[in-house]
Amino acid sequence: MPDQSTTHYYFFNWSKERIDEMDAALATFERQYDRLQSDIRAQAQAALTKLRATRESFRDTMTRQAKASGSDWVRAKTDLESQWENFTTQADQYVDALGKHAEQYQATFRACAEAQMKAWQESAERLSEAAKSYTADQRAAFDSMASRMKADASAAQAKFAQLGAGAPETWSALTAALAETRAAFDRATHSAQEAFERATRH
Repeated sequence: MPDQSTTHYYFFNWSKERIDEMDAALATFERQYDRLQSDIRAQAQAALTKLRATRESFRDTMTRQAKASGSDWVRAKTDLESQWENFTTQADQYVDALGKHAEQYQATFRACAEAQMKAWQESAERLSEAAKSYTADQRAAFDSMASRMKADASAAQAKFAQLGAGAPETWSALTAALAETRAAFDRATHSAQEAFERATRH
């Protein structure tokens, strides 16, 4: 965790999850580019350029905040949220440019889902590691939270598997599923952050 404190737990997890999804989506889009029909390559390339720039802006802001105070993270999150929204809008536009290439946007969905699963696991591990500096009773509470995170991650993974097992879903349905599990991840890490704050006050 940044500067080895719990102050950043929620903000770090929030931004790290999103940069990992950006990287996963971009890597998939770039792998797909050579398979696109020539008549849409120019449009796709322009969209990829915008996506890369937005991802780099998000990464730069995240890096600058790595050792900042909690209040600075709160202020920076507004910028990061705006950059994340820009990225998702641009990703939607990229998919629109592809037309009906379901196998390509399904590959993007799978890559983003894997990035989310990794974020859940890493967050639970950071929670367990940070909890080691607290009392036995407090550690038990944090360990319970980590276990719930892992259970929630398993539920999200099952949801993703179900989506992948049936008939191809629309891009909007797939991104809605990612948004739902991402929000659950945010709630879980926010609850852990509040638990750290309560433990610190006692």
